[in-house]
Amino acid sequence: MQYEFLKHFPRRMKNVGLYTVLVQNSLQKASWKKYGFQKTDEQFNMIFAVLLYIMEQSLKEERCTMDDIGAYIDTINTQYFEKHLSYDDCRTLGDFIVNVVLSNEGRTMYFDGFDFEQKAYQIINISYVANRIVYSEQDVKRTSYYLTDDGYNLLLSTLEIENNMKLTIHEMIFQMHLEKQSYDKAVDEIKNVFSLLRIQLQKIQEAMGKIRRNALNYSVRDYQEILNENLETISDTKEKFQHYRELVKSRVKELEESNINVRRLTEKEEEKLKSLREIEHYLKRTIDEHQKILNSHFDLKSLYTRELEALSQMSFIQRFPLRTSLYDKILEDPGAIGRLEYFLRPLFSRELEKSYNLNKAFHLQRPVRKTKKEDAGEPLDFDAGAWEEEQERMQRERLMLYEKSLSYLLRQASAQGEISLKDISILAILEGRQQELIPNVEIFKEIMVELLRNKEIDIPALKKEQSEYIGEQTGEFQLNVMLLHLAEEYPQFQDILRIETYRLNDGNVVVFPDVLDENGEKKTIRCSNVKIRVIKEGQ
Repeated sequence: MQYEFLKHFPRRMKNVGLYTVLVQNSLQKASWKKYGFQKTDEQFNMIFAVLLYIMEQSLKEERCTMDDIGAYIDTINTQYFEKHLSYDDCRTLGDFIVNVVLSNEGRTMYFDGFDFEQKAYQIINISYVANRIVYSEQDVKRTSYYLTDDGYNLLLSTLEIENNMKLTIHEMIFQMHLEKQSYDKAVDEIKNVFSLLRIQLQKIQEAMGKIRRNALNYSVRDYQEILNENLETISDTKEKFQHYRELVKSRVKELEESNINVRRLTEKEEEKLKSLREIEHYLKRTIDEHQKILNSHFDLKSLYTRELEALSQMSFIQRFPLRTSLYDKILEDPGAIGRLEYFLRPLFSRELEKSYNLNKAFHLQRPVRKTKKEDAGEPLDFDAGAWEEEQERMQRERLMLYEKSLSYLLRQASAQGEISLKDISILAILEGRQQELIPNVEIFKEIMVELLRNKEIDIPALKKEQSEYIGEQTGEFQLNVMLLHLAEEYPQFQDILRIETYRLNDGNVVVFPDVLDENGEKKTIRCSNVKIRVIKEGQ
């Protein structure tokens, strides 16, 4: 190539396209004037303010619905822009910015960058935001927005740092502040490092999604680039930040021991201690993020190899047009139907491949009662009112079984302060109340899973939350709602402050014999030992 500086020109045009497409989408719209944003400067200040909010929510892994964006615009407009906009106007403005300016009303956005090596224009796809479906606490389906790789690049490019240098530069600045004991500035830098690792992990996940949809649409060049970025990220990051974490731990320990044994810390030293603890927290998250990138790196390689192998195998499949090779032949000679098995036999000669997804084994398995009830809710030819009353009666009876089982667990734990599940099983068998403790396998399993998942339950905090929030009762079992009901209706539970549940690694296996399942069949269940602790007022 004659001009070496023209290499990788489409990559430069990709960054140019991020701004060009955004400008085109905004300048062609007259809706800005309706909201009082007359000047181009005002419009782009608002666009980037919204982009930064979406990025912040994406990095915190929190949902970012249109209501959240509208509330954010309303706040910054009231404090800074001072446009005459109501909350509904702010929400409509957020919908316009996200779905029209940033998403081009759902149409794909492109920008052509000339490739001097290929002597042709290269079509570059532009995408700033994407969305996914989330569910609120009331199981209401909502749309949550997050930044794509292009969206992150658009915002982070304002830092004027090359992508391959960002992590190194922030890590060097963090080390410098740590050595100078400028812990407040070191906190900001370690947050930047964590954000860059999170972005890299999201790029891997998006690449895996594209490969799963169609491996042919993911080029080898893109695959090579992301592998190189992964290798640069995981080369020595973990060892460095593990060293930083040990250093921060030692300094935290020195300040804490000084505060206890020598003298009271000054206000400045208290601020340092607070910053050091925050640094330690982000270092731990950074190391975890590094491990996720390492695991995802190998998952990406395995997935890409497997998908390409599957595509290559398709070329060996011999295809037959059914009309000419089957239907027409049978019409010509109806007696060929008797020999049809020779044509169909190869379809059934190969067994289906079976795979076991180990990740699913560690996911919380929700009961499938809801699906069954939806099927049962179809219109039937009988009295609908009587049927609904019967369903409500069955639901009340089922909730009563949950209440009896949970109250028995709390009663045993409350009497002794703390008790293990093994001791509870022995007491239930001796008292002849195992049926009350375990009405059936599914109910008892759901109660224990919810207790272990919540770990610590603060009853006063639940009461305060209930007093400030009004929600519709779903009729399904909800642990927090049931605990509040027990605390209000049962006098022996009214002084409970906190309930703690955690697994015991003592090697004991708790056995419950002759337990009924939902089909009425007797089973023997075995589970790990669990400790339940109840803390009351005055303890």
